[in-house]
Amino acid sequence: MKAFTSLDDLSAAVRSTVGPTDWFTIDQNRINAFADATGDHQWIHVDVERAAQGPFGGTIAHGFLTLSLIPQFAADLFSLEFGGARINYGLNKARFPAPVPAGARVRATAEFVELRPASAGQQLTTRYTVELENGSKPACVAETVTLLLP
Repeated sequence: MKAFTSLDDLSAAVRSTVGPTDWFTIDQNRINAFADATGDHQWIHVDVERAAQGPFGGTIAHGFLTLSLIPQFAADLFSLEFGGARINYGLNKARFPAPVPAGARVRATAEFVELRPASAGQQLTTRYTVELENGSKPACVAETVTLLLP
């Protein structure tokens, strides 16, 4: 894990990448729990028998489940040991180029894209790439925007 101890330290890291994280398994239990939490019980995610005959040959994780792992991956990749609170300001873009089959392993890298002043502090844009083990395409690529409060 990379620890940033000052804003200058983080600023120097813009356009650099940290990671990857360790591999993380997305199992059917996690997919089912996510379906319950979000109300998204589409059969491609939760109906093992029907999904086996479907377009992916089995159940797949929700794209938003993969996206929701970003805070965990971020905590594994780097820490900001300066300033105050960090506020999720949103996403610039999120894409899901490849499905994540139940039981697959994923890991992530983070690239610091931009750090700029904002009215309440600094705004950090980070591009996360979630890699699928043995996959030719990433499972998710998303740019997060975080407000760093003083």
